[in-house]
Amino acid sequence: MNEQSTITGTTRPAYAIREERMPEAFRILLNETPRDSWETHPSFKTPTRNWLGAHRMFRRLAETIRTTLETHLENRASFRTTVTHLSYYGDALVRNLHGHHNFEDTSYFPELRKADPRFAGGLEILERDHEILDRVLHDFTQQANGLITQFQNNVLPGERPIADIHQTSLAIERLLQRHLADEEELAVPIILHHRLRG
Repeated sequence: MNEQSTITGTTRPAYAIREERMPEAFRILLNETPRDSWETHPSFKTPTRNWLGAHRMFRRLAETIRTTLETHLENRASFRTTVTHLSYYGDALVRNLHGHHNFEDTSYFPELRKADPRFAGGLEILERDHEILDRVLHDFTQQANGLITQFQNNVLPGERPIADIHQTSLAIERLLQRHLADEEELAVPIILHHRLRG
């Protein structure tokens, strides 16, 4: 099923992106250890800092891709520049997100679930987010590769394909905004409370 985008004449898949934040039952440790106290907590160690750093990188990459496409749609960048940036930053985002989420699903989340089974339901919500994100990233990759192929074949595609990729990039940003915040606010308090990953 598709929905009309804000850019005239384009459509985008209606991804089931979660809008509501994590239920209160899964925020009890966060209430005891709010975000602004993490850095000074004695159990806040380098692995957790690096994990949060990866999340900051994903946010920056997603924003860069979106703004690259918007710059083109506003006629402020050439097709060559847009495709070059899209190829570089898109590849970095997709590759790193897939690797990161595979690590979380196979190692990180099982560790958190074992340490504190009370939060298994919250981890299941995050795992469902990963499944949706995989579908969005698949669509983004297909669209971007199609555009890159056209460029390599010296075909100028017009605005429509770029507008469609822009809509998919908005979905990626929207999903990451909700997912990464909830993931951090569920995982880090568990890590600090149980002194994990030290």
